[in-house]
Amino acid sequence: MGADSFIFNAHPAYLENKYQDFKSNPESVDADMQKFFEGFDLAFSYFSENGSATSVSPKELQVYTLIQAYRAKGHLIAKTNPIRPRRDWQANLGIEFFGLTKEDLGTKFQAGKDIGLENGTLQDIIAKLERIYCRAIGVEYTYITNTELHNFVKEQFEKRAYEIDLPQEQKMRVLQKITETVVFEKFLHTKYVGQKRFSLEGGESTIPALDAIINKSADLGVEEVVIGMAHRGRLNVLANIMCKTYEQIFGEFEGNMIPDATMGDGDVKYHMGFSSMVTTPSDKTVHLKLVPNPSHLEAVNPVVEGFARAKADLVYGSNYDKVLPILIHGDAALPGQGVGYEVVQMSKLKGYRTGGTLHFVINNQIGFTTDFDDARSSIYATSMAAMVEAPVFHVNGDDVEAVVFAVELAAEIRQQFDADVFIDMVCYRRHGHNESDEPKFTQPGLYKLIEKHDNPRLVYIKNLIEKGKIDEAQAQKIDDDFWAMLQDRLEMVKQKSLPYKYQDPERAWKALRKSTPEDFESSPKTGIGKKELTSILQKINELPAEFKPLVKVDKMLKQKLEQIKGGQVDWATAELAAYASIIVEGNDVRLSGQDVKRGTFSHRHAILYDETNNSEYNRLDNLAAKQGKLRIHNSLLSEFAALGFEFGYSLASPDSLVIWEAQFGDFVNGAQTMIDQFITSSESKWQRTSGLVMLLPHGYEGQGPEHSSARLERFLQQCAEFNITVANITTPANFFHALRRQQVRPFRKPMVVMSPKSLLRHARCVSAVEELTKGGFQEVIDDSSIKKADKVKKVLFCSGKIYYDLLEKQEADKRDDVAIVRLEQLYPLAYKQVDAIVAKYKNAKFAWVQEEPANMGAWVYMLSCYRNIDWELVSRKASASPATGYHKVHVKEQEAILDKAFTI
Repeated sequence: MGADSFIFNAHPAYLENKYQDFKSNPESVDADMQKFFEGFDLAFSYFSENGSATSVSPKELQVYTLIQAYRAKGHLIAKTNPIRPRRDWQANLGIEFFGLTKEDLGTKFQAGKDIGLENGTLQDIIAKLERIYCRAIGVEYTYITNTELHNFVKEQFEKRAYEIDLPQEQKMRVLQKITETVVFEKFLHTKYVGQKRFSLEGGESTIPALDAIINKSADLGVEEVVIGMAHRGRLNVLANIMCKTYEQIFGEFEGNMIPDATMGDGDVKYHMGFSSMVTTPSDKTVHLKLVPNPSHLEAVNPVVEGFARAKADLVYGSNYDKVLPILIHGDAALPGQGVGYEVVQMSKLKGYRTGGTLHFVINNQIGFTTDFDDARSSIYATSMAAMVEAPVFHVNGDDVEAVVFAVELAAEIRQQFDADVFIDMVCYRRHGHNESDEPKFTQPGLYKLIEKHDNPRLVYIKNLIEKGKIDEAQAQKIDDDFWAMLQDRLEMVKQKSLPYKYQDPERAWKALRKSTPEDFESSPKTGIGKKELTSILQKINELPAEFKPLVKVDKMLKQKLEQIKGGQVDWATAELAAYASIIVEGNDVRLSGQDVKRGTFSHRHAILYDETNNSEYNRLDNLAAKQGKLRIHNSLLSEFAALGFEFGYSLASPDSLVIWEAQFGDFVNGAQTMIDQFITSSESKWQRTSGLVMLLPHGYEGQGPEHSSARLERFLQQCAEFNITVANITTPANFFHALRRQQVRPFRKPMVVMSPKSLLRHARCVSAVEELTKGGFQEVIDDSSIKKADKVKKVLFCSGKIYYDLLEKQEADKRDDVAIVRLEQLYPLAYKQVDAIVAKYKNAKFAWVQEEPANMGAWVYMLSCYRNIDWELVSRKASASPATGYHKVHVKEQEAILDKAFTI
């Protein structure tokens, strides 16, 4: 409420004095009061005969202040709780707070015209305000600074919320949907007594709400809806919104699905995703997607947003009005999980916006066993909405027509203003957290009230009868149909699945196949033609004639061209060449992360800036007449949501190369949930594959414990069943081929790259241009300097940057009795290639050399892969922290590693 709260609680005499000051000199009062008084004058200039507000009485100002206070704080006393009285949030809306008395109730005030009351008395004005703002819906919008949006919400709500009465045909639709909802819950409760299903009972109005959102949005131009939600009510959504048949759900409940070797491990029924295509009552076709999710509440939110953004970009020409994300939250999870804030903060950013999200909160007033006053400090679970000035509708879940009204208005706002909107449906939870849990242990009083409370379907039927919308006979027929429907479900009467038409990205997924173990023995050819490469290398280093780069940038580009003429490419050039080659083939590359346009280490410079006007130039925009796009975006300072967004984007199509880069590798710690629950396990749990690439700067260069390690060991610990690729690459050419391999393979796997920092400018870390035109990715690179393998006494296996330190010492000491072998890909490990090298150096001892401490890095992983080799470990000592913070200690440790490595 902010400054408004001060104004509405100010003493009337104080306000009157300030108003007179404003009339004399508007600049003499602060900006918030200026805005308030300008609104007051505007209102009265409309209603007064001479178009002036100069003769308005002090009482009029007080009544106007009262009206504004109801608009700002009426939601605090709205009757939104179906179970118990609301807490007193000190709304202070009594007339005495505005310098008014009972004697004023019969007085007519011009201020009433601001809410459409001609010649209304104060009593009439209050009655209308109560009817609009304090019944089953409370609305928050007065913090919105966008005047057009602010006025739209105010005007539409005041015009339509006064009398909420759906058309008869829509009433029957709502009744049908809420009946289906109750039938489904009764079916499961009867058929599977005590089984976990995370019932929607108490929040049944969710289903008519979602149905109304989809139907209304389709009328407004939406063609696809992407839904993310946790487990509460998910099965009901699958059945009654996604139209998944009872038979399919029944099979999952019975556990009949026995996975074969190609299906992975599967997941519980209330985590699975689904796709369908529905036809609305107005004959609009809508694609529906329910994204699979783990039990980590709210974690699916950025995945939904990324998926929706990708569908808009790739299917609808970046028309975000065509794709609607819906996020269904729990009232405890939304304010409790930080990812909710990150996702909301993304909503208006160029690289992440999706045209607005509808946030639907199933507010059952409890989190497992925790009451809401222990779950958040804010009044509402939706308080984060004010952060991006999103309107919020708080609505009583027992009043299903009010719920439908709120979501339809929310859909209109989203489509017209590309804004997020929150709907906070206050309801209850009929059972415990799950159906075998006893809620009375912790909330005995609340559950006494719930036991006696009718479900929203019965409440609605009684309401329809009382209002004469249906008679007793119709009510009886509805009841008979209800029980007949339930009996059909119990007897498993066959349901017909809806037809489904695949979209282009889905057809692209279907054209791919599952991987096999044989796929990882070697890599496909990924080189590109010399003519194509020459063109790419020239064009990525050229600028339009009118573009004025910084002198340093111009010098850099010229140096790149000179390097290319000399037959070499560095890391940055090879990286951009890989992206360019994919784009020239007609596919997109999306790259995001903190500072990716330039690159944290100032190496990439994919986007250049004109020094005269700061305009951007994308170096990959002008490669060919027909080409894809480099969609590159600096992210907000987020890892969890930012990585989740890119994972979601990667799920939408296999044809786009999607990359997320961490500023430093260890920053990925903040996104561990995304890695564990989605990226490394989605294929096994949900049969959903992804080609997402994660670039994690890694390497020990004396920058301390926070900027050295990308925690390679964690990724290797999660490797199994060929789920991901983990690489620690040492040459620009191999990085080029690794990126291209992501798109060339007939399947998709996420790839995690321990990307370089100092190597970006290392004199030895270059590749011959011709290496980009032939061959493919090298999983293992043998020591080409060794002429006689039988004379080698020690083989140093290593990965990543440490190779160049070892190479320098090998050459300085002229050691031809020590070979250095690089594992460029740690997982899947190319066993046949490693075995061949072990056999080749038959007279040698073997050591694993790493920069990381002994309890980190790849050591434990390598030991588990090759237990038959008597490995020597060369590393830093085991440590609780990844690296020392003292540079001199770092140098000594590095020297010790090199000395030990070459000691035989």
